[in-house]
Amino acid sequence: MRFSPIIPRASWLTSAALLGLALSLTACTKEPPKPLPAPEPPAPNAAARPFADYTQAVPAFSDEFNGAALDGQKWSYEVRDDWFNNEKQATTNSPNNLYLTPLTGELHIQARREQLRNREFTSARIVTKGKMNYPFGRLDVRAKLPKGKGIWPAIWMLGTNDAEAGWPACGEIDIMELRGSTPNENVATVHYGTSSATRQMKGTTWRLPSGDFSEGFHVFSLIRSQNQLRWFVDGTQIHSVDAGSVTPYPFNNPFYLILNVAVGGDFDGDPALTEPFPKEMLVDYVRFYQYPE
Repeated sequence: MRFSPIIPRASWLTSAALLGLALSLTACTKEPPKPLPAPEPPAPNAAARPFADYTQAVPAFSDEFNGAALDGQKWSYEVRDDWFNNEKQATTNSPNNLYLTPLTGELHIQARREQLRNREFTSARIVTKGKMNYPFGRLDVRAKLPKGKGIWPAIWMLGTNDAEAGWPACGEIDIMELRGSTPNENVATVHYGTSSATRQMKGTTWRLPSGDFSEGFHVFSLIRSQNQLRWFVDGTQIHSVDAGSVTPYPFNNPFYLILNVAVGGDFDGDPALTEPFPKEMLVDYVRFYQYPE
């Protein structure tokens, strides 16, 4: 998701002893941690991978969204109405825009056509900034996406030094971006550079073999290792970037996760007046795995 250089642009269960992780978690739970569910096997047509598949993965953290409300120890809302990219939504912490269904274990992020202050739409955007900063490993997000012209769901990350370094120097990793007008396409991208004036990007657009992302859940994955990034959809590798192909390369630093649904803007244009709302992204889980050194 493209981002302003001025103002930078999700429940985890902690196994604190696991691998001796030095993560910036600020909260703990009174309940003993539950074991992370076994990973889903990759699709039969998954591309061959020389390293870092699930056979090597060690479960570290997850949010299964089984609670009654968003876990504030793990996520924060970003509540604003001055988003960039010519987006049309105000983001809120209202249950009209974000809620959980414990029986199904799903997070709902809804964009709605309604006036709020000077905006035509409302939505929600949540981040793990200051609560969970991701080291190297595999991140999986299982989600079902909305469609419709001007709808812009995203699963993405920013470097935790975004306030100090600015954007794009902190680095941006778009695990999944979707144009609602082409709901069978996943856009996977990195943004980088020393300043907004010299911002560069390297990405790809991957199409589902059949159907579109609104018809069912899919697992969007990022494997981040020293000097390399790899993107997967349902176990199939769709993109890769390494330090030799990107200069500067800020992607060895810790990153935090962002989940949101934007409306309108530069990515897919604005929705028609006749476009039905609300539009909803469903998230089944967020899971993180590490690999032995």
